[in-house]
Amino acid sequence: MPKVKVGHVVFDNESPLSYIAGPCALESEELLLDVGRRLKEFFARAKKPFILKCSFDKANRTSAAAFRGPGLKKGLAALARVRAKLGVPLLTDVHEPAQARLAAKVVDVIQIPAFLCRQTDLLVACARTGKPVNIKKGQFLAPWDIKNAIRKIEAAGNRQILVTERGTSFGYGNLVVDMRGLRIMQAFGYPVIYDATHSVQLPGARGESTGGEREFAAVLARAAAAVGVAGIFFETHPDPERALSDGPNSIYLKDVPALVRQTSAIDRLIKEGERP
Repeated sequence: MPKVKVGHVVFDNESPLSYIAGPCALESEELLLDVGRRLKEFFARAKKPFILKCSFDKANRTSAAAFRGPGLKKGLAALARVRAKLGVPLLTDVHEPAQARLAAKVVDVIQIPAFLCRQTDLLVACARTGKPVNIKKGQFLAPWDIKNAIRKIEAAGNRQILVTERGTSFGYGNLVVDMRGLRIMQAFGYPVIYDATHSVQLPGARGESTGGEREFAAVLARAAAAVGVAGIFFETHPDPERALSDGPNSIYLKDVPALVRQTSAIDRLIKEGERP
């Protein structure tokens, strides 16, 4: 089973959990710097590896009037400054093939949004940067269908691949998580990440914005840790009720330590128990 290394952070289905965490959208450079610094301090104390995440543009918002972020040029410049100040690895997503090369100059991991996981040109462009690529499994895909996205990345010469589960459409305006899918996707040979906060979204539930049930994020994260995954992904904000994107499903920053302690303890129990 291959490992994906991002600096000192290692993702491997059989190794201790790593984490990907941060605010959804780049609301401001100051906010990202504050959240990133507090996460860095916490994960250092906890002796757990983590990658900071943030999006410079949220191109798939429910409404055209919704906040998207500062955009490519200003957003990447801000991400670069935050990364330099904090000295932590950084993940961001891209929406168009032309963005991949530019993002690769700034961040350590490039992410494929779930809605775009079948877009061949985007997958290939990201793969050709040579950076690790995190593929979000589309809400419309069965777990076994993600192998086709994986093969596109491989065909472009990149085997630094992460696959992330973020829930599956269940009727109108709801998502469910089939925990069997985590094991199914692991069989394709790459580290599998569980996205605890996007999995509790309620798409379009607020009419012109997405709702969410953050009270279930930690519950599902613990369940995924019990399956034995490579990492946990979650969005966090100091005040989710005022967040400009994904507030209803984002975890309060103050609640991060409990989430990490619980999932790490479960992960340790499961993985140590599976060793001969």
